[in-house]
Amino acid sequence: MEPVITISSIVQPYEDLEKIIQSIKIFFPDCEIKKNLEKREFPTENVEEEIHGESCSLEYLLNQIRIQRILDTALDVMTLNCDSDSTHFYISRQAAIAGKVSFVLDDKTLGGMIKINISGEDIDIWLEQQTWHEGRNEIPRFSGDELAMRGDGEPTEWFDKRGNPTINIDED
Repeated sequence: MEPVITISSIVQPYEDLEKIIQSIKIFFPDCEIKKNLEKREFPTENVEEEIHGESCSLEYLLNQIRIQRILDTALDVMTLNCDSDSTHFYISRQAAIAGKVSFVLDDKTLGGMIKINISGEDIDIWLEQQTWHEGRNEIPRFSGDELAMRGDGEPTEWFDKRGNPTINIDED
């Protein structure tokens, strides 16, 4: 069963709504944004508002993640806030408008963020399958394993200071 994908973003009073929608549609072209915002003229007295919509697929996002060769990073970030049935993560709107995926781990980022909520049964296993690559035949990875990046985005070291592997690899 395909998961439910909900996309949202905060629009600040000084931001161009159409450019924000454009950044979302780069990776979620089928996303219909529900918006109650009107074209804003300067100066504006509006406050920040949230826009949101749903998408049927992560296909475009996952394709770019494959092109950028960041599948393990994607698995780590996408499952960082995961329980068995849902997860959420953020990507940079500024990077998205350039067609790139840049995950956001802190509260603020230049250019704003797109929040992606994914829900469905065993979503962690589904994400493992979606981010699978040949390298996992040699070094198996799964959601929340000991090789995952830390919560603050720092990498887990696979080698000690002398260059010796710190992970267990069965040698034939």
